[in-house]
Amino acid sequence: MGARPHVVVAGAGPAGAALAYLLARRDFRVTLIERQTDFAREFRGEILMPSGIDALRQMGLGPAFDALPQARPQAIDFHVHGRFVQRFAFPDFMEDTPRMVSQPRMLEMLVAQGAACESFRFVRGGSVADLIEEGGRSVGVRLRGDAPEEIRADLVVGCDGRGSVVRRRAGLDEPRNPESFDVIWFKVPLPPQIEPGGAVQAFLRPGQLCLAFPTFDERLQVAWLIRKGSYGDLRERGTDAWLADIAVQTGPEIGAHLIRHRDALESPFVLDVVCYLLERWTAPGVLLIGDACHPMSPVGGQGLNIALRDALVAANHLVPVLEAGAAPDALDAACAAVQAERFPEVAEVERYQRMPPRVVFRTDWWVGAVLWLAAGLARLGFPRSRVRLPAITRTFLHGVTDVRLQV
Repeated sequence: MGARPHVVVAGAGPAGAALAYLLARRDFRVTLIERQTDFAREFRGEILMPSGIDALRQMGLGPAFDALPQARPQAIDFHVHGRFVQRFAFPDFMEDTPRMVSQPRMLEMLVAQGAACESFRFVRGGSVADLIEEGGRSVGVRLRGDAPEEIRADLVVGCDGRGSVVRRRAGLDEPRNPESFDVIWFKVPLPPQIEPGGAVQAFLRPGQLCLAFPTFDERLQVAWLIRKGSYGDLRERGTDAWLADIAVQTGPEIGAHLIRHRDALESPFVLDVVCYLLERWTAPGVLLIGDACHPMSPVGGQGLNIALRDALVAANHLVPVLEAGAAPDALDAACAAVQAERFPEVAEVERYQRMPPRVVFRTDWWVGAVLWLAAGLARLGFPRSRVRLPAITRTFLHGVTDVRLQV
């Protein structure tokens, strides 16, 4: 019998690390390539919704996931014009509520699970320079760096993020429209009035939105949405000035806490928000999943969850074809089937993600009334069944489709 089929996965983010593990545990040869030497990056989505937690449990990784550092908020506190309006508790019927999880630790866990398989190879600090092309088909990758290497494979899966080299080299780049906002992202010590694992804080006013939530390391993560392109003016005014703006929005108690801990701000930076959906995720010998083909807005905390669900669907379609010998035409058909199954959900999620900024960043007189109305509706709490949740809430929590791991 010949060698087992070989899959190269470029990018050890959530989609890539999960798919590499799912393929390696079926004894296919997998080479997972990550350009960073560790996972301690500046920004990583660390919100796992029930849909993402369910994906990990289906992989058989529930206990390993539960052991990771995480915070489990049980509610959202709404504030309008700096005034507390209502606590919105997560419903009792939810087995898993959203969690804030250390993504570096989660990725290390996924890679460790893959490394337990003899057919798994992890190239840490490897950077894809190009694809190897033969007869109009990609048959591997070329790595750059101190130890350049050619790695041949039956399939290349691009999971290398929104700046994907695999996407560009495969000719799958497309024009895209910019989003309307960016995010200033930083951590401060946890205020005394918010307990570890306490409620997420949402601060709304016309033209502004700020979220703050307790994290797994018992700090307060702050995300302040600003109009795209406005950070240059904020930077010229200085940190004290824009922090004072956030303090006004968040109200007297938390605002004073932010000012008081100005010197303890941890890694403040601006996230350039990118959100688009490629029309083509595949080329001969290449499949894109995760941010490589659909970078997600931070609205609703969806990127990590959608990526894990991509990995499950990709495994469902690829494993049978790899088992059958990895014929090129069959592999390409399986890759097309992955896009066909995942595209509708991603499109629906991104449609909902664009809704809140379109309202929040308007300054019309009616926006304030809408915010008060939304906060007032929060007093009603969650419905008592999942099917009665508002569509946008149901989508953000549970996704659009029922994704089941079948291999």
